[in-house]
Amino acid sequence: DYKFVVVGDATMSPYEIVQPGGSIEHWNEEPGSAWIQRLLTSYRHHVWLNPEPQERWEFTPSIRITRELFEERMLPLTLEGLDRAMRLLQ
Repeated sequence: DYKFVVVGDATMSPYEIVQPGGSIEHWNEEPGSAWIQRLLTSYRHHVWLNPEPQERWEFTPSIRITRELFEERMLPLTLEGLDRAMRLLQ
C-alpha cells in the first residue's frame, strides 16, 4: 500500500548509478542502480518527479539512465506532471 516518490533533478554523474564505488561520498560495493532496483521491487507504485525542464532531459545521461530504471515513470514537477504522477500511483 506504500508509494515511493522521488523528487530531484537526477543530474548526477552516470558513474554513481552504473559503477560500483561510483559514489563521490564513499566506496560502495554495488552500483546505485542495484539500490534503485531494490527500492522499485519493494515499492510497486513509484514515480520520480523532476524539476528540470523536460526538454533538457535527453541531454543528461544520468536522467536517461534513471528514467529507464524507473520504467519511464519520471514526470516533470509541474501541475500536469503531479496530476499524471498521482494517477500512476493509484
